[in-house]
Amino acid sequence: MEDIKSSFIEGKHAVLEALRAGRVIDKIYFQKELSDAQLSRIRSEAKKKGVLCVECDKRKLDTMSETKVHQGIIASAAQTSYSSLDDIFRAASEREEKPFIVICDGIEDPHNLGAIIRSAAASGVHGVIISKHYSVGLNATVAKAAAGALEHMLIVKVANLTNAIKELQNRGVWVFASAADGDRTMYEADLKGSCAIVIGSEGSGISRLVRQTCDFTVRIPIRTETESLNASVAAAVLMFEAVRQRQ
Repeated sequence: MEDIKSSFIEGKHAVLEALRAGRVIDKIYFQKELSDAQLSRIRSEAKKKGVLCVECDKRKLDTMSETKVHQGIIASAAQTSYSSLDDIFRAASEREEKPFIVICDGIEDPHNLGAIIRSAAASGVHGVIISKHYSVGLNATVAKAAAGALEHMLIVKVANLTNAIKELQNRGVWVFASAADGDRTMYEADLKGSCAIVIGSEGSGISRLVRQTCDFTVRIPIRTETESLNASVAAAVLMFEAVRQRQ
């Protein structure tokens, strides 16, 4: 397991969810003379957990902030760790469900990765797999875009996506690559069983080797005059089609 480098959590919702999820937080920085109902809830939750709260001016928060949209609050948190494939299978087993996984192939935009993680949590995905190379890692921007979902989602970072896909296949998981020219529509794909959905990068899509390793390619039926969907939007559409089928 590898440590996530970023130790800052930014934004009201992300900080509140981190507190509620039991994340170890060392200190929370609040912007002076800024207050609303949600900030009050965060202060109350922090007090219950014995977390030190510090007031500082906006300039300090701006300097600390990676996202530059901290909403007047930044938490300094203990570093967490990436999960493993075993953790994902264990989570599925504990919920008495068939594994439901999302694989991100070369997602470089932290806002897209955060949005994918948020949709994954909302749709009941057991874990998200990202690549160690050619992909954005977990940072404050990803955490803020995930709007607290990062605290509830298992994230696995692997050195080789192709090998990870082969391991999933060996463990009974069918792997579907999302592609505009997919061999079947998402309605024709059987997403009810143990499955993983691969989402490609914003520019070049799914890499050749990864696509060749997948069991199927699946497409979202869209009107021909419409451009391809954003990676995080496509991921959400496919995830909730799986939810529909699994109901």
